[in-house]
Amino acid sequence: MTATSKSNLAGLSLEKLREVFVVAGEKPFRAAQVMKWIHQRGVLDIDLMTDISKDLRENLKTIAEIKLPIVVEDFKSEDGSRKWIIEVASGSRVEMVFIPEGSRGTLCISSQAGCSLDCSFCATGKQGFNSNLTVAEIIGQLWWANSLLGGFKSSTERPVSNVVMMGMGEPLLNFENVMDALSIMMEDSAYGLSKRKVTISTSGVVPAIDRLKDYTDASLAISLHAPNDELRSSIMPINKKYPIKELLRSIDGYMESLSDKRVPVFEYTLIAGVNDHRQHARDLAVLLKDMPCKINLIPFNPFSLSDYRQPSSSSISNFRQILQQAGYTVTVRTTRGDDIGAACGQLVGDVEDQTRRSQRHKKRQLDAAEAAKNGKKAFDSTDNLAVAADRL
Repeated sequence: MTATSKSNLAGLSLEKLREVFVVAGEKPFRAAQVMKWIHQRGVLDIDLMTDISKDLRENLKTIAEIKLPIVVEDFKSEDGSRKWIIEVASGSRVEMVFIPEGSRGTLCISSQAGCSLDCSFCATGKQGFNSNLTVAEIIGQLWWANSLLGGFKSSTERPVSNVVMMGMGEPLLNFENVMDALSIMMEDSAYGLSKRKVTISTSGVVPAIDRLKDYTDASLAISLHAPNDELRSSIMPINKKYPIKELLRSIDGYMESLSDKRVPVFEYTLIAGVNDHRQHARDLAVLLKDMPCKINLIPFNPFSLSDYRQPSSSSISNFRQILQQAGYTVTVRTTRGDDIGAACGQLVGDVEDQTRRSQRHKKRQLDAAEAAKNGKKAFDSTDNLAVAADRL
């Protein structure tokens, strides 16, 4: 093999790692040894893998390599959260966020450089789309978090106890790479994370959700954000292709395939004057009445390319109360890391946009500013969304 065609061992699932050794004429059990060196001990130099013979190490170096993305910036929040910016092969820079909370440490991982879906409340979508991350670039985020937080120095404790695929990009539009990365996360010879502690968050790519049961049994979170198709389509364009009824059918099929009694989590970003009315809460309660689930309310986190506003505390409280009275388990996500641009919906990185969407959003913002300067009201897409429900 030439140097350009070497297998990157860091991005191979155990099954694919075994294939490398079999093709090389070696015993497949060597795969677990190498995986432990990389993902449990943090070793990236094949020469340091001392329980493998020198001849095998020399042979391995001719057919394989270990390459991870590069961490280029490190931000620390006053609340203890950390945000790292990593540079990937495409030249784009993506973000990952670590959120500590008691004995729990959650890592929010990106799956794409940018995003093609353009949800109106998400900063990542405004950046446009560049590329899918490779398996090594996805799992490399977990490797780097463990390394930078001292996880490889301890044989018993790991700083990252939970992983959520909620960073930049839509995970299910990078399906194969994300599935392989999840496999490594949950592999006992690697990070050994429980299926309950690895969560895929999706905006609702129905055909991919239908495929999930054949690849993983990770937990599932769904970005819903509206109780009806009209509103959801206006803030999440993907709903025009995969409307709510189809989405709920697909989610139900995946949850039925799991061996335990886990339930999906529906994420609902509350945006002032858009989807935070009492009637929206009532409609949401009716929509989900036949599906056991949890609901996670997320107050909108402002960013520069959006005119949306964060809802008032009373609006959040009223929305939660209506859902709780209907029998739902409801949590309100505490904003973390907003002082370093690491809160939910704020991740942007540095993406060379292939869609030119970022340019269009910036032009609209400039046009709106010019209209306001001239005393004119720029059209606001949320004007037609507000309902006449009584807030009292």
